Parts: sequence; structure tokens; C-alpha cells
Amino acid sequence: MSADLKKLPKVDDALKNQLEGFTPEKLKRATTAEKTALPTKEELAAEKQHEELLHNIEGFPCNKLKRTSTSERIVLPTSEDVEKEKQELQHLKAVEGFNAANLKHAQTQEKVVLPNQEDIQTEKTHQSIFQGVQGFDKTNMRHTETQEKVALPAKEDIETERRHLKLVAGVEKFDKSTMRPTETSEKCSLPTPTDIETERRHLKLVAGVEKFDRSTMRPTETSEKCSLPTPQDIETERTHQSLFQGLEKFDKLSMKSTDTVEKIVLPTTEDIKTEKEQQALRAGIEGFDASVLKKTETQEKNPLPTKEEIEQEKKA
Repeated sequence: MSADLKKLPKVDDALKNQLEGFTPEKLKRATTAEKTALPTKEELAAEKQHEELLHNIEGFPCNKLKRTSTSERIVLPTSEDVEKEKQELQHLKAVEGFNAANLKHAQTQEKVVLPNQEDIQTEKTHQSIFQGVQGFDKTNMRHTETQEKVALPAKEDIETERRHLKLVAGVEKFDKSTMRPTETSEKCSLPTPTDIETERRHLKLVAGVEKFDRSTMRPTETSEKCSLPTPQDIETERTHQSLFQGLEKFDKLSMKSTDTVEKIVLPTTEDIKTEKEQQALRAGIEGFDASVLKKTETQEKNPLPTKEEIEQEKKA
């Protein structure tokens, strides 16, 4: 035991004394400065587009919608699906009708795996380190003083903050009278010749399926195949049964007691910075003043179809 303690690393006496003489009263009080990130120009534009979209949806006249008829399509199973279903039924029948008397009796051998030399050496090292930590002499530690450093913002951060404040001030003091009304033109796209041709083919196919004459079909006989398990499947089942029996008959008394060391992983500087940025962004969105948004008027235009589109619609 004493030989193992001598091999452990020793702490410097100065560091040990500093740790022993440390008191919380020597810490300096620091104030936390909270920064609220205002929304950017892209976020304001996205919010405007969202408000315009909601306004257009609420004021949309439903009487302009045209009534359409829904055609129901019945998808018949393909030959691959039918063949797959037949194979599944054959497998189920083969498993249900399998004769268990054809199986051979097997004896299970139990094996107890002892720890190897590396595991024993690792356990010894862990116990020696744990005992060294418990018997560590704190009187050898030295007292140290902690210096607090206040990181001032860089020149680029100050310039970015100034630009952001100027942008927000410009948005708040923007003169709405300089804006001009805009008109929105809506286009009603007619189906292309390819879409019309595809729809015709589909209707012909549905009509052919509905009017199909079943008397032209010939009766067929289904042959059932009973597939027995392969030697690989039997060997896999034997291995599984032996493993399961070994687990049921396992002797818990042969297990050794171990100590669990819990490690608490603290967040990194990048994680803390990312969390602060997310909180600042969330606070800026929650405290955003919707009164600075501008109101726009949307004018709808219904373009008339061209001569070619009318001709295609007549042909369809």
C-alpha cells in the first residue's frame, strides 16, 4: 500500500497552501451586462411578408373559387404484390405444419469467462488511484490568488453595434408617406398538353379495368412449397438457446463489486456564448414593437386567357 502511494504524483507545497487558505470573501463582485439583440433587416422583411400573407388569406374572396369533382382511383395489386403475398402464406403454413419430432436433442455446455490479466491490472490501478486520492494530504497545498480579467468589446463589435442601432433608428423613423402603392397580378395557369394527355391515358386505363371481361381469364393451380430450415438456421437457433440458458443460470456471486466514478462535463465557452445569443434573440423577438411595421395595400388583377389557351381548352 505504501509503495503505491509513493508512486502517485505529488502536489506542489505552494499550490497546496494556497488552496487551504482560500476564502470566498476575497472574490470580487462583478456585474452582468445583458445585451438585447434587435431583429435584423432580413427578419423584419420576413415578418412583413408573413403579415401580408396572413392578410391576403383572411381577405381572399371564396366566391372566386371553382367547383371541381373528385375522381376516386382504385389501385389494384401488381403481380409482384400477389406473388409476395403467396410466398408469405407459404412460409406461415410451413412454420405451422413443421414437425418438431425431426429435431435432434442437443446438450448445452456452460462456460464461465474469467477476467484476463489486463482487466485485473486495470482494476488494481483503479484501486490504487482511488486510495491515493482518499489519503491525499491537503496540508501540502499552497495558497493562490485569482486575478479577474474583464474582456472589453473589440473594435469590430462596437462598429457592428453602432450599425445595428442606426438601422433600428432608421426603421423607427421611416416616413410611410414616401411609399407607393403596388398592384399584385394573379395568374391562372391552364394545364399543359402533357397533363391533358396523361389524364386521358389514366381515364382510358380506368375504363379498361372497369369493363374488363373476366371470362377471358384462365384458371390456374397454386402449388404450395414447404421450405424447411437450413443448417445455418438450426445452428443459429442452437447458439441462441445456449446463450439464453447461460444467462438464466448465471451465478451472480462470481461478479466483483466496482465503484462508479461520475464525471460532470461543464459547458464550453462556445456553448455558453451560443446560449446567450439564443436568449438575446428570443428576448428581441418577444419585445419587438409591431407598430413599426408598415401597412401595404394589395390590388388583385385577373388576366384574361389568350387565344391559344382558349383553343387548347376547347380541344380538351
